[in-house]
Amino acid sequence: MSDEVTAEILTTHLLDLAAHGKRLDGRGIDEYRPVSIEPGFVSTADGSALARIGSTAVLCGIKLEPGKPFPDTPNAGVLTTNAELVPLSNSMFEPGPPHPRAIEVSRVIDRAIRAAETIDLTKLCVTPGEKSWVCYTDVHVLDHSGNLIDAGMLAALGALTHATMPNRRFGIADADAPLDVQHFPVECTFVRLGETIVVDPSFEEEQGAQGRITIATDESGRVVAMQKGLIGAFSPDDVKAVVERAFAHGDRLRAIARQGGSSA
Repeated sequence: MSDEVTAEILTTHLLDLAAHGKRLDGRGIDEYRPVSIEPGFVSTADGSALARIGSTAVLCGIKLEPGKPFPDTPNAGVLTTNAELVPLSNSMFEPGPPHPRAIEVSRVIDRAIRAAETIDLTKLCVTPGEKSWVCYTDVHVLDHSGNLIDAGMLAALGALTHATMPNRRFGIADADAPLDVQHFPVECTFVRLGETIVVDPSFEEEQGAQGRITIATDESGRVVAMQKGLIGAFSPDDVKAVVERAFAHGDRLRAIARQGGSSA
């Protein structure tokens, strides 16, 4: 049996289950897989966290080092977010140039961090126009079993929350200090399966989905970012509904990212 036929059969089964409020792994339509975050996973990083959603595993490392600010923001530091999809994480990824999915994941995570003003970049300025801190946020997918964006955002937030400014290493100050994180965005991703919209899609559900939408919220009750993916459409009522669902999940996910631990 060809891969195309197998995929079509699986998609038909997923749609039939969703129409009856069921999912392939037994979850409800608004239920996340078990979530866990382990901060400080890499001792040599300035901040790190390993996030798991079900079997999906994403590691984020933070590196802080002095650099030169951009000419148009001489009084601010620099934030750069990168995602790497390791070929061992899933057979769909291959060595070579960045996979389009990696570019999308990094941009969606970066947008939420920036839009929420997670870090006040002006506080990363050392000497205006000459020296500022550069915060590298590197996301590495270790196991892709669906919903990379949410797992990557949780890993990034956990790593940033527990990061340390290495002042002594670079002779900027006599003591290191925690990175000043001011807001705490999390992202919730939903996919459409027929007329049903489910949260935290598995890999199989992503492959059979007719649309994807990610909502980023913060602790103050703001929607800070939104990303539409795939070819399917969402009505205004659909968007309102998933925003409400994202807020309902937000505080629980945020608490796990900030404190570490597990939902299971």
